[in-house]
Amino acid sequence: MGRRSRQRDDAPPDPPAPPSSPPARSRGREPQSWSDRFIAAGEARPKAPWHPVPLVEICVLGGIVLMIAGLLNFDGSNGPLTLAMGLVLASLAGLDTAARDHFSGFRSHTVLLSSTPAVLTAGVLFFLKAPWPAVTVVSLLVLGLGVWFFRAQFRARSGGASFRA
Repeated sequence: MGRRSRQRDDAPPDPPAPPSSPPARSRGREPQSWSDRFIAAGEARPKAPWHPVPLVEICVLGGIVLMIAGLLNFDGSNGPLTLAMGLVLASLAGLDTAARDHFSGFRSHTVLLSSTPAVLTAGVLFFLKAPWPAVTVVSLLVLGLGVWFFRAQFRARSGGASFRA
């Protein structure tokens, strides 16, 4: 029998081992905090062709203003239209950033980019009064084709990676 089986139950436990030094990093750098990594990723993000002008941020601000104006005047004649235009403007600003990230190989936005034509297809079929099963099947088909296409595009631009976190 081993030593452990002969110990008395009331014996004090072994003293804890002293804390070891943190493992050495392979590159010799200090570990970065979450905020440092976030800032570094933002600096590495591909720049827009209109880089000095904050066009995306202006579009988001305009979209927020239009959404608030549409909600405050929702019962008026242009309230729902103003709200919808604010949603479209803010969505296009986010879609622009996602497309730049995706097509430069910086970060994969496959599902977001492929769902955009699927939602547009569903909207067109809805307004054409297509039956619901047809809307669902065609939209899922467009979504599947979009996932295949955008995933292939990202792999080609990122050097073969499926996605990057």
